This record gives sequence, C-alpha cells and structure tokens, in this order.
Amino acid sequence: MDNMNGIKDFFKNDAFAANAGVELLEAGNGYARARMEIKPMHLNGGGVCQGGAIFTLADLAFAVACNSHATLTLSITSAIQIFKSEKSGFLYAEAREIYDHKRLSHCEVRITNEHGDLVATFNGTGYRKDTPLPFEPLK
Repeated sequence: MDNMNGIKDFFKNDAFAANAGVELLEAGNGYARARMEIKPMHLNGGGVCQGGAIFTLADLAFAVACNSHATLTLSITSAIQIFKSEKSGFLYAEAREIYDHKRLSHCEVRITNEHGDLVATFNGTGYRKDTPLPFEPLK
C-alpha cells in the first residue's frame, strides 16, 4: 500500500509493541493489519495468551489506522472483548477506521487466529492533535 515504509518507520518507535513481538503487515487509509506469534512470554498462569498481549496487538493496529492520515492521534478510550483463548500460533489484528473527523477517529479491530477464527474484538477512539507526522498520508 502507498507510503507503507514511512508509517512502518514511525511505528518502529513503539517499543512496547515491538518488544511484545507485534509486526505491522499492512497499512492504508484508515486501515492496518498486524500480527503476533504467541510465544511462552505471552502466556498467563492458565497457559493461554494473556489478555494484555492481545490488547497490545489490537492497539498497534488501531494506532496505525488512526494515524494513517499523518496527524498524531492518541487513544482516549478503548475496550476489548475476548471470546476465545489461544495457546500457540499467530494472532492477526485487522483495524478499520469507521469514523474519521478532524478531531476524532474511531476504529473497530478484529483479532483472529491463523485459521480465521474470531478471538477478540477491540474498539478504540483517538483524539487528533495539531501535530503532523513525518510521512505522507496513506491513500
């Protein structure tokens, strides 16, 4: 997709997501897709992927979709619903911006396993600041 390298370079600075193993796969205008391989460090005491790890994956996809317009957008609210536990394999987060306004952005994120089964949903709203980002808006 257009200008993917610029936004990828910008989000390399998201140290938390990077250290959690989240990888940005695609980005476009109001859209992002990311993945994370479930590793032993992601497992909770019950032996399944910890909710915070799933949230981190979804949050990065949300952040990329909201910031795809090249204006700094920061989360002001978010919620996650987890429906299915996973112990291994890859999880994918696909974010779509469903509301785009000068100041507000709202995204829905679907988190699936590598078979396409729904694992969780995430909804987030971001607030746009008057701060341009160092890449061109994505088309």
